[in-house]
Amino acid sequence: MSDQVVDARGLSCPQPVILSRQALQKLESGGVVEVLVDTATSRDNVRRAAENMGCQVEITQEGEEFRLTITK
Repeated sequence: MSDQVVDARGLSCPQPVILSRQALQKLESGGVVEVLVDTATSRDNVRRAAENMGCQVEITQEGEEFRLTITK
């Protein structure tokens, strides 16, 4: 169960990364954000940004889209 969902589908970088960072900065430790993206580039950039913030990232692919479950 996530605390927040960021729907960044259809957005080009760096927008998904910026939205993800903003959501993560508002979270308490242990909180979860789900980020939805539709390109491998966005998936990789959001994952890298989250890991650089010390978060854990799980990625699932759903058709052409990706769901990143990020735990702070």
